[in-house]
Amino acid sequence: MSYWFRNDNRLPQERLAAASYVIVGMITLLLLGFWKLQVIDSDKYGVMAERNRVRSIPIIAPRGRMLDRDGRVLVDNYPSFSVLLLRDDLPAVEKNLPAIADGLNLSLDDLKEQLSNTGALPKFQPIVIKPEATQADVAFIESHRADIPLLEMLMVHRRRYLPGGFMSHASGYVGEVSEQQIEASNGKYRPGDVAGKSGLERQYNDMLVGTDGMRRVIVNSIGKEMGRLSQQEAIPGKQIQLTIDYDLQQVAETGLGDKKGAVIALDPRTGEVLAFASHPAPDPNDFAIRVSKEEWQRLNEDPGKPLLNRVTQAQLAPGSVFKIIMATAMLESKTPSENFTAFCPGYGVFYGQMHKCWVYGKKSHGVVNLHTAIVQSCDVFFYNVGQRMGIDTIAKYAKMLGLGARTGVDMPSEESGLVPSEDWVQRVYHHKWYPGSTISVSIGQGSVMVTPLQVAYVIGGIVSGGEFKQPHLLKDAQNVGEKHVELAENTVEQVTQGMYGVINEAGGTGNSVKLQGIEFCGKSGTAQMMSYSAASRLGLGKGKNDGWFVGFAPRRDPEIVVAAVVEDTSEHGGTAAGPVVRDIVKAYYDKKEKKSKGQSTAQNQQPGAEQSSANAHAAGEAPKVAQKREGPTRVAQVVEKKQEPE
Repeated sequence: MSYWFRNDNRLPQERLAAASYVIVGMITLLLLGFWKLQVIDSDKYGVMAERNRVRSIPIIAPRGRMLDRDGRVLVDNYPSFSVLLLRDDLPAVEKNLPAIADGLNLSLDDLKEQLSNTGALPKFQPIVIKPEATQADVAFIESHRADIPLLEMLMVHRRRYLPGGFMSHASGYVGEVSEQQIEASNGKYRPGDVAGKSGLERQYNDMLVGTDGMRRVIVNSIGKEMGRLSQQEAIPGKQIQLTIDYDLQQVAETGLGDKKGAVIALDPRTGEVLAFASHPAPDPNDFAIRVSKEEWQRLNEDPGKPLLNRVTQAQLAPGSVFKIIMATAMLESKTPSENFTAFCPGYGVFYGQMHKCWVYGKKSHGVVNLHTAIVQSCDVFFYNVGQRMGIDTIAKYAKMLGLGARTGVDMPSEESGLVPSEDWVQRVYHHKWYPGSTISVSIGQGSVMVTPLQVAYVIGGIVSGGEFKQPHLLKDAQNVGEKHVELAENTVEQVTQGMYGVINEAGGTGNSVKLQGIEFCGKSGTAQMMSYSAASRLGLGKGKNDGWFVGFAPRRDPEIVVAAVVEDTSEHGGTAAGPVVRDIVKAYYDKKEKKSKGQSTAQNQQPGAEQSSANAHAAGEAPKVAQKREGPTRVAQVVEKKQEPE
């Protein structure tokens, strides 16, 4: 018994000592915690406390406007509001998400997907959940400030384009930045920001985009603004002036109408693009907010390919327009000699196969020289030239003149076209070039592919004596490239005289688009997509062609060159595309004459008048010079003659 009771006096002391150590330890931990809160993490919790009281709201900078060459507004902005979701309190966000989706008429699944896509962002950074707020959205946000203090309104500037897809592929469109763009921007972009996606909006995005500002406001417990602390103003994007002439652009848009095709007008002296139209075209206003997945899928699956910029990306067989390149190559290479003639009975037999001329079954061209072959577009003549020249000589001169390569226009995603050669067919198809294929290439069929921009660029360079100016849409652009090709004066003379005869001589394939008082020169072309016999079997009448026409004026030192193509047409190039080119050239001379007489134009308007036009456009009205696309802008005075299709 004494063993158990001999240490009774020591037990309470040990327990008391242990309890003391525990108490001291707890006090030490508390002191360390207080020290951490007050000293180490004081800035962190100070910022959190400040954030409960102070809210930073971005001020979105407006993008720069786009003006035409005369200062008229082509692309502008209008004020709008977006809905921001504040993500500081994630549990509150998750709790209120169904109510937010219901109140703003959003899909809950889409809203959750948006949140998951921005999970890597700092919690204090708000995100745009609805780019365009309606009046009902504003009412919902204001009436639920107390129970849902997570929503905020952000004033933004939306893009306004001319309606109906006017100049759609040239201007391009803007859209919300992707996750990849955000990651690659090194902090420049945030979710909900917009950037140029195509066309000039994309090409000159860095110039057009401004610098966002920031507004710091004091809010109460329900998020209502009670006062302002400071504000850093946004810096608007730079305004850019284009080489586009609104008047010529309007004629091009009207001329194409509902047809599938493209039109490009250049000043070959400078490379300035005067008109740039591609149809069908989407309305870029539809992309200014946020295009739905359904609409985007519809546009991508549309057989008319409205998203394709046909001016720079449609790679098509040029048809008889290629005969101008063949004529240039013949005169420069002297193969055959410039005095070469061929007999055309309406067809020719080459390498054991019959190749028809376009007059087959109607008449024959008889004995034809180079000038007559250009004027009347004799296929047999150029079959013979191609046979004697060979594919590599054709390819050499076609590439030297600019085909098979990008022009360098200041537009994204330009295609290069294709000039076939023996090396190309060996590299791609792993067999030798068959001489019979040269016959088709010599009239712009077979494997040769061009874009409408290339046609205007190359023809403009040839008729300008070998001076090729890089096409561009930014007026006063710096470091515009140019290329000089040594062409004999005789070559330029014979080619231009031939193209003058196409329109102005009897029997010319473009005789129906002759203009009074204007030295209008041109060349028509019809690239056959399906043989007439096959089309007849399928009940498609005359079949489907790509109708080309390229024209320039005046005959010497041309000031304007226009190329147009109409796809999937049953008409020939002179009928389908010729009138479009004619009307643009006529409009150019009409405007030039008015300026010479001192009549009112956008260039000599008083500043007040110009500002009124800009203000009217900003209010949603088209410039006063604009007319509906459905109706013609002007009627050209033409000499009507029966056209010889080719």
